[in-house]
Amino acid sequence: MRASSSSAAGAGRWRTGFTLIELLVVIAIIAILAGMLLPALARAKAKGQGIHCMNSLRQLKLAWLMYAHDNGDRVTAPGNNRAEANAWVGGWLDFNGANADNTNTAILKNPEFSKFALYVQDTAVYKCPADKSTVKIGGRIYPRVRSMGMSQALGGPGEWLPPGSAMVPAQKRYRTYYKLSEMIDPPTAQLYVLLDEHPDSINAGGFANMMVENAASARIIDYPAGYHNGAAGISFADGHAEIRKWKDPRTLPPVKYNNSLQLNVPSPNNQDMIWLAERTSSKL
Repeated sequence: MRASSSSAAGAGRWRTGFTLIELLVVIAIIAILAGMLLPALARAKAKGQGIHCMNSLRQLKLAWLMYAHDNGDRVTAPGNNRAEANAWVGGWLDFNGANADNTNTAILKNPEFSKFALYVQDTAVYKCPADKSTVKIGGRIYPRVRSMGMSQALGGPGEWLPPGSAMVPAQKRYRTYYKLSEMIDPPTAQLYVLLDEHPDSINAGGFANMMVENAASARIIDYPAGYHNGAAGISFADGHAEIRKWKDPRTLPPVKYNNSLQLNVPSPNNQDMIWLAERTSSKL
C-alpha cells in the first residue's frame, strides 16, 4: 500500500509539469495572440500620432491667424527661399550634416527668421511625431526640426501655380492670397494652409503644387508625406485640420532620406494632385 501510495504521489507530481508538446502549444498560442495584437497596437500608435499631428497643425494655424490679426489682415509668406521676407518659418532642410538649419531649433524661435516665433515657442509642433528623418553630425544622429510646408498660394507670388510654368510670375493666372479677407474662392474651409511634406521633398517653408487644368497634364511639384498609413496631416484656412489619405501610389514614393527624389514630374490623372489643386487657388 505504501509503494502504491508513493507511486500515486509521484505520478501526481509528474502530472503537474508540461510536456514538450504542451509547451509548444502554449508558445504557438502566444505567437498567435501577439500576431493579432501587434497590428492593433501599431494602428493605435499611428492614430495617436495622427491626433498629435493635427493638434500641432491647429497650433500653427492659430499662430497664422494671430499674425494676420496683428498685421492688418496680411498673412505670412510660405518661405520659398532664404531671402523671402515675412516667411512663416526660416531655414532650408536637406540631409547635409554641415547644414545647421536641419537641427537648429533656435531659428524657429527667432521672429527675425520665423514669423510664427512671436506666437509659438514650442518647436516640437513643427514636426510630425511620425517623421523619423535625421542627419548625422560628428558621428551622432540628430532629428530634423520640421516636417511641414505652407501653400505657395498664401502670402507669396505663387510661382508654381500656372501649369507649364516654372517660376514665371508673368504667366500668373491664379489667385494668391495676401490677406484673410481675400480668401473667398475657394472658401476658407477648402483652402489648405499647411501639410506634412515628404522627407525627401521638403526644403524651404513653402509647399509647391501646380493647378490642374487638364487631368492628363497633372504634375507633382513637391510631394506630400504619407506618415499616417499613407496619409498626411493638412490644415485649412477656417481653422480645421484633417488626415488626408492619398489614393495614387505615385503620390507616395519610398522614403530614402537622401533628397534624391526627383521633383516636378508628370503625373497624369493623379487624383491626389487634382484634389490638392482644388484646395489651393482659383482662376483670376
